[in-house]
Amino acid sequence: MYTAKIKITLRKTILDPQGKTIEHSLISLGYKNISGTRIGKYIQFNIDANSKEEATVITEEACKKLLANPVMEDYEFEIFRSGE
Repeated sequence: MYTAKIKITLRKTILDPQGKTIEHSLISLGYKNISGTRIGKYIQFNIDANSKEEATVITEEACKKLLANPVMEDYEFEIFRSGE
């Protein structure tokens, strides 16, 4: 059993209004040294696979087919043996 931990973010060229809103709010709270705030998604799931390579292929396919919008989002993931 493996665990996939996936981080999905808007591409750098895409405006992130949620990130800007949070950044402005943090600055108004006195955190003047914060910049470049971006919002993303974190997804984690378990995969019943025979190898880390198989789990990687399954995760890559899931990201491309459903989890991330390839036009607007980038993603990265890590695969761990469950319990590590």
